[in-house]
Amino acid sequence: MTVRTSQITDPRPLVADALTWVHGLLTGVRADQLDAPTPCPEFDVRTLAGHLVASLGKARLAGEGGDPRTAPAVAAGIPDDGYAAAYAAAAGRVWEVWGSPQGDPLLDRELTAPFGTVAGRVALLAYLNEALVHGWDLAVATGQPAEAPRETAEAALAAVQQVLPEQPRGGPIPFAPPVTPAPDAGPTERLANWCGRSRT
Repeated sequence: MTVRTSQITDPRPLVADALTWVHGLLTGVRADQLDAPTPCPEFDVRTLAGHLVASLGKARLAGEGGDPRTAPAVAAGIPDDGYAAAYAAAAGRVWEVWGSPQGDPLLDRELTAPFGTVAGRVALLAYLNEALVHGWDLAVATGQPAEAPRETAEAALAAVQQVLPEQPRGGPIPFAPPVTPAPDAGPTERLANWCGRSRT
């Protein structure tokens, strides 16, 4: 598999790896960390966890032919000790729509993503980026290992660098300018840096 966006013919194995990694991070969040800030200025740990759950609802809705822009950005009503379980349940609902064989035709179907109408595989790549970058946010905020599986992160980084330009940023492109990676940064951190995230 090459990592060019147009040649990732089936992103689902990458998405599955990313979701498994994020679920592991959610299981490692302590109750006393839920109010802590994250590298994403919009979210503390609690709201970031709710956003991660909500993003899976948006991925499912897109596959069903709906408009994910109509869904909430943060899942409500989840108890403080329930985010990992809610994420696992939401992931199961994603694969009810996107898993093989029922999800195979969706890869080529035009679907609505948060940024417009695109082929299903491109929409999934966007949700892959969402999981990895926000997973990195969560890991950094809670002191957990912040690197997803290397092959998955490298593929996502190569794809995102094709479709998200270094300039311009801001306005209709809702990302901060890229951050120069540390010399020892792994691919997940470099992905987060490309999307404007830093540890400070």
